[in-house]
Amino acid sequence: MRLYSKLSSLVHTSQPLNPKIHLCSSTFLSSSSTATQNPVPHIVTKCIALLQFWASSISKLRQIHGYSLRHGVPLHNPDMGKHLIFTIVSLSAPMSYAYHVFAVLHDPNVFTWNTMIRGYAESDDPSPALHFYRKMSVSCVEPDTHTYPFLLKAVAKSLNVREGEAIHSVTVRKGFGSLMFVQNGLLHMYAVCGDTESAHKVFESMVERDLVAWNSVINGFALNGRPSEALTLFREMNTKGLEPDGFTMVSLLSACAELGALELGRRVHVFLLKVGLTENMHVNNSLLDFYAKCGSIREAKQVFGEMRERNVVSFTSLIVGLAVNGFGEEALEFFKEMEEQRVKPSEITFVGVLYACSHCGMLNEGFNYFRRMKDEYGIMPRIEHYGCMVDLLSRAGLVKQAYEYIQNMPMQPNSVIWRTLLGACTIHGHLGLGEIARSHLLKLEPKHSGDYVLLSNIYAAEHRWSDVQTVRRSMLEDGVRKTPGYSMVELGNRVYEFTMGDRSHPQSKDVYALLEKITELLKLEGYVPHTANVLADIEEEEKEQALSYHSEKVAIAFMILNTPPGTPIRVMKNLRVCADCHMAIKLISKVYGREIVIRDRSRFHHFRGGSCSCKDYW
Repeated sequence: MRLYSKLSSLVHTSQPLNPKIHLCSSTFLSSSSTATQNPVPHIVTKCIALLQFWASSISKLRQIHGYSLRHGVPLHNPDMGKHLIFTIVSLSAPMSYAYHVFAVLHDPNVFTWNTMIRGYAESDDPSPALHFYRKMSVSCVEPDTHTYPFLLKAVAKSLNVREGEAIHSVTVRKGFGSLMFVQNGLLHMYAVCGDTESAHKVFESMVERDLVAWNSVINGFALNGRPSEALTLFREMNTKGLEPDGFTMVSLLSACAELGALELGRRVHVFLLKVGLTENMHVNNSLLDFYAKCGSIREAKQVFGEMRERNVVSFTSLIVGLAVNGFGEEALEFFKEMEEQRVKPSEITFVGVLYACSHCGMLNEGFNYFRRMKDEYGIMPRIEHYGCMVDLLSRAGLVKQAYEYIQNMPMQPNSVIWRTLLGACTIHGHLGLGEIARSHLLKLEPKHSGDYVLLSNIYAAEHRWSDVQTVRRSMLEDGVRKTPGYSMVELGNRVYEFTMGDRSHPQSKDVYALLEKITELLKLEGYVPHTANVLADIEEEEKEQALSYHSEKVAIAFMILNTPPGTPIRVMKNLRVCADCHMAIKLISKVYGREIVIRDRSRFHHFRGGSCSCKDYW
């Protein structure tokens, strides 16, 4: 009785059936005499037809459900229940409604079970889908070809790769492992969960691959730090004669953004214009993000300006893009425009705003926005927001205040926050606090190579070479290797990678000859090598030579050799640009009349006419 009352409240049984239902339903009643003898089957038939052809909204669905209950259709009727649940899920109505209908059904069939799993998979909370799958097995209902694609979609949304692996084994045992829909589900699940190796194995095992499969594996590589593989797969897909769609191109833009492949991404943009996909907001947001990540802020702002409709993702992408490119004041102007247009900022938007303040040295503004985030928008600060505040204080040279801020945080600081403090101690020379930060990092991430390097750099700056050797010895004993620096440039549809002192390229002889010439020209402009960056106990001349061969300098020399005068140069570097390279590249931009854009580990540097967009604050 209580469940009946619950259902009655859900469907608003107090509302009369809309007169249109009577008009529409008359065609479905073939015999009034039969209906008088046993009306329930005819009421069920009538309601099912109305659900299929008339229930275009949740309110209409509830009217039909209420009508069925008032005319004697039992709550447990399997036919009525099956179609009700299907309509609830199709209309994205609350899954609590579907659950109450399902709970009283007698012997629901596999279609009804699958619909419930699908509904939860497409909802905000996909976890009940696994519960229903297990309950389905206990009820002795055998899964069919539709069960596992829905279930894998729920697992992918939950990012539960271990559960996905278990389901993968079950699909193989039950003979569903070779079905394309199941394989596509497995491929998507592994890709979304970041297990690109397993995703690629599933992809390689597929006898037949449709566009969905190609899109899933390309997207998986693009979003999980393997953009080169994503581009290779795209080229392979083209050789198979498959036409890419919007999803393919969005994935390709992600890969181009990771590689800094601006020219290739521009060709993707041209394709999107040709096929008319630039009216799609998701595509436009991807384009905006791509241009911002490639350091082409002018084109990012152009895409933003041409968008007919903008959401919080559009504003956030541009705000973050401007911030990391060194245009913090402009980023805050767009935040004001966002507020004026009454687009509510998200947690991520405020990460971008605080990032802008941090990387542009706007200390007071940063604390003001942090306060507004809590007081005006009711957004509780997360660890990322506190990290921005620690970074803000650290970059301003207020290392002791940054440490005090960490101590007073309402949550436990993570390794990123302690590493931010350690980096600040390296730059500003706070040995004691650096050792404290390192002690915390040893507990949180003892195998992180960057922490060993930062601490050894602090000791080296103090000329404590025995301590440097101790740190580096422990690094070897612990099996930790330093991440080698590399720089990448795009030229003629190819991406070239250079490492420090790299001589593997056929043009190496010419590149290094030009590097020597560049160094001499820079010295005429007043350049003095900043040898404090070479933190090793070697002669000053050797330090100068080591600085000359940093990967970004090699990459820039290569581009000067191979591009016409005045052509902008774009370099992507995996580590932070050192002070010497920063100073040298400013002068190169002046001497050679080139705009040089460097994207390092944390931000962009736009060098032009002897100055940098970061205003020497990074």
